[in-house]
Parts: sequence; structure tokens; C-alpha cells
Amino acid sequence: MTATQPEAQWPVYRRAARTVVVVDVVESVRLIEQNEEDTVRRWQAFVGEVVTQLLPQHSGRLVKSLGDGLMVEFAAVPSAIQCAIAMQSTIAKANQSRRSDECLYLRIGAHVADVIVDELDIYGSGVNLAARLTTLAGPGEIVVSAEVRDALTDGLDAEIEDLGDCYLKHVQQPVRVYRVGEPGDASVLGSAADPEALLPTVAVIPFRARVDDAEHAVLGDVLADEVIGGLSQSPHLHVISRLSTSAFRGRAASLPDISRPLGVRYVLSGSYHLVGAKVRLSIELADANTQRTLWAATLGALTNDVLAGDDPMVPQIVAEVGSAIVARELHRGATSPLPTLESCTLLMGATALMHRASFREFDRARQMLEHLADRHRRQPQAHAWLGKWHVLRVVQGWTLDKTRETQLAQASVQRALDADASCGLALAIGGLIQAYLKKDLAEARRHYEAALACNPNESLAWLFTSTLHSYQGEGALAGAAAQRALRLSPLDPLKYFFDSLAATAVLSSGDYEHAIELAQRSLKANRTHTSTYRSLAIAQVLGGHVDEARETVNALVKLEPELTVQGFIDRYPGQVSTQVQAYAQALRMAGLPA
Repeated sequence: MTATQPEAQWPVYRRAARTVVVVDVVESVRLIEQNEEDTVRRWQAFVGEVVTQLLPQHSGRLVKSLGDGLMVEFAAVPSAIQCAIAMQSTIAKANQSRRSDECLYLRIGAHVADVIVDELDIYGSGVNLAARLTTLAGPGEIVVSAEVRDALTDGLDAEIEDLGDCYLKHVQQPVRVYRVGEPGDASVLGSAADPEALLPTVAVIPFRARVDDAEHAVLGDVLADEVIGGLSQSPHLHVISRLSTSAFRGRAASLPDISRPLGVRYVLSGSYHLVGAKVRLSIELADANTQRTLWAATLGALTNDVLAGDDPMVPQIVAEVGSAIVARELHRGATSPLPTLESCTLLMGATALMHRASFREFDRARQMLEHLADRHRRQPQAHAWLGKWHVLRVVQGWTLDKTRETQLAQASVQRALDADASCGLALAIGGLIQAYLKKDLAEARRHYEAALACNPNESLAWLFTSTLHSYQGEGALAGAAAQRALRLSPLDPLKYFFDSLAATAVLSSGDYEHAIELAQRSLKANRTHTSTYRSLAIAQVLGGHVDEARETVNALVKLEPELTVQGFIDRYPGQVSTQVQAYAQALRMAGLPA
């Protein structure tokens, strides 16, 4: 070397115990796409307040800004948590004048560990764990490790809620985590995420009379009340109460004027007039965001029958409105970018798409559920449905590794139960895994019984129980459980799936004509669900309709060309050999290859 070059001066580092706090903006991609400049401006204002006020007050240091997040570190745990709570309070105040879809929400994770510290950054596995904990937090939440919790005094430093052992990405063993909130007499922890965010919202506005008639003015309220009651039976819709919607009685309000204060996406409104003893109702369902009419109808009925609740007009409205909302949510879920979709669209769209025969649609369902699970870490529904997705991947024959799919399905259900141990949906899907993938019918029964003990109205638990009875040759019990499931799910987005499995249950009771009716009704709603064709063909053969069964099998093999009779036997979870052989023989007679 001709000249001595100075050595690079790297920052001096040391090891120290630090509380690492990671802050992440929920749905930052959607917010930036929605209004880039406004989102960036508000985030910069928040970061400025954190750096100039909150961190100095709590002896914290900004390690780095992550674009849509922050990493900060503290010497003491209580100071770190007080600052995290202050951050949530600061952003909440900034959100007060904003619509819900414009709000900036934070999820925060914190962990204390021995890390490597220099003047520029901090390093180590403890930093990585703090970032992973952030992914478990819902909007507005703070999730911490057991090490942080041990340094806090419950009720003094924070209100603390034990979330149990939870799984983290790239962490082999579950980690014990806690949710913390501002201390006080009343806990401010709330639920893991607002469950209503997972439901499409609809408001039914009192129907207006076309001609002023004091004697029959109450009829519009009666009709609206009946429709509200019918729609409210669906667990998949959030219906605004009559007390809230009555404020718009007789008021000429635009869709935005109605939807904004009520916080709804769908508005059902209409008008009526009396002709003698009859009432004629003109009604329409509109998407408040796009201001497009999704469904409209003009219906008539006898006034006295409507007042007595005996006319089929209201049930027809309820069924068609529910179907229109499901169709709209499914279309949005299948065609729009994931970050821009509401949670309710992700859930409803995914649960429908995963039952399609197209692998592209099936894989889209996985993407939607994973996105939803990331958005609502502490809500069990997305994790539970991911468990079913892995079951269906085996059912559809889209994997050769049944063992791995079983493990992934069970892990997803376990995450759902970590979030809510009493989730009937997760317990029901856990039973499905036992019945279909592991063929342990006794364990499946225990899961279904646990699901119904937690929620006697869990329709999927009743539906899966019906198939369990059918696998075991208990035809009468299978039929009764199937009817219970159908009664509990009049507006279910998966109505065709309910009809399909109900056909399987009724088939085992020997009621072949009813099984054919249910299967055909299911196929009318979804002509790509292959198991429905199998049940229909079997019922047709056993019911003496062999020619129709051959047509059914021809349609089946177009969707599932690799299916054989032996493949059907291998998949079938049932243990009643005579029943399996009877079904296999029926499929042979219908033309399915051996």
C-alpha cells in the first residue's frame, strides 16, 4: 500500500437490557391508495408528536422509522408501556373527526430482552420477537411478552389480559402473550377486534306511503320491522336497529346522508300504496358506496295478511336481499385488490370461493383468508376457515401430501382456539379434520359436542354432526341434525354447501327423493361442487333413476376427471362397510370408472 488508509469507523456497540416497542399502521397500503397525501401528512404529524413529546416524556429513543411504522426502545418496561398507551391515545384523538375507513389505527408489540445496542440501531432475537408480537395485536391494541408482563403491576401500570400461548411466524414454539391497556376502574381492553367488521352492514329505512293516509301510515313501519327481523336471523349480516333507522322516516335523504351516520354499506328502502284491500310495495337495495341499485322488486299482498304476519312477501324480500348482498360481496372479493377490501368482503368472499372447483378461485380464497387473519389477528374466524381450506384441498385432490395438509389444518384451528377457546366454528372445523382427514369419528364427535356446548346455534356444527351420523349409518339422526342446520342458516352464503351435506345425511336415512331434491337445489346455486354430484348420483341410482344418474356422473367426471370408485372408497370417512359398498356399487352403475 502506498498510503495508509483510515480504518472504517463503525459504531461502537454494547449489550443491554432494553424494552423494544414496534408500532405498525393497520392497512397502510389501503389508506395510501385511498388518499396518499392525506395519509402521509397525518402519519408525519403523529411521528413528530412521538419524537418531540412522547419519547422525551417517557425516556425513550427512536431507533428507526419504518415508513408505515416505528421502532423505539426504553430502558424501563413501565415507561415503554406508558408511552405505547400514550401513542394509542394520541392517534385515537386524531381519528375523532374521521370516517371509520379513513382512520389511522396502530398495532403495537413490546418485548424486553438483552439486545445489542449502538448509536444507530438495535439488534438481536429480542428485536425480532417484538416485531412478531406486533402481528398479534388488533387495531388499537398493545400485545406484550411474558417478560414485559412480569415487569408490570396489573391495575397500576396497565390493565392486563392473558391471551395464552400463541403461535408466531418463524417461531417454532408457542409464546405466552398478554394484551395491555390504560389502567383504570373499567378495562379499556375491549375485544380483540370489532366482530361487526366481519359482517356486511345493512339499514332498512321505514317504507314511505305514496299518498298521505293517516289510517295506514303505520304499515310502512310494520313492513320494515318484519324485514329487519328476517334479515337479523342471519349470522352473516349486521342489521341496524329500527330505533336508529326510524330517524329517516319520511325524510328525503340521499344514500350518503343515510349511510354515513349509520355506518352502513347497504340501504334497503321503498314506497307503498294501497289499492283496496291490497298493498303494493316497490323496494330496492342499493350499495351506498357506489350508489348503484343491486336489486329491486315490486310486490303485492293483502294488507291484513301483512299486518298478521301471514304473507310470504316479507320472507321473499329477506331471501332475495340476502342473496343480492352475498352476490355483491362475492363479486367484490373476487375482483378487487386485497388491501382495499373490507373485512366482511374478505370473509364472505373467501368462504364462498373456497368451495369452487376452480383452483384459481380456491387459491384466491386462501389469499383472502390470510390477509384477513393478518388484519384481525385475535379474531378466530379467518384462522378457522383456513383450517377448512386445508381440508378441502385434500377433498378436491389438489395435494399429494395429506399429512402436511392435516398438520396445517390443525395448526390453523389451534390458532383460532388460541384467540377464542369457545369458538364454535373452530371446534366444528376441528371435528371435520378429525372425521375427514384422520378418520377418527369418536374424536370428531367430541369436537362437535364441544362446539354445540359453546354455541347451540352453530349451524356448521349441526351440519357436520349430520354427516357424522350418516358415516356411522345413523340415518334418522343424520336427517334430524341436517334439518336443524338448515333451519339455522336461512341466509347463509354457503347455502348450497348446507344443502349438499344435508343431501348426504338424508341419503343415509333412505329418503332418496328428498336427497335428490336437496342435491339439485345445491347444484342450482353452485354447479362446481363435486361432492354434491356424488351424492346426487348415488341417490338417483338407489331411487331407481339410473339414466339420470349416468348424466350426473358425466357432469362429475368433467369436473373431477381422475375420480374412480376406489378413490371414492378411499376418501370416505365412514366405518359402515355395507353402506360404503352400496354407495360404491351405485356409482359403478352410474358409470364411474372402477
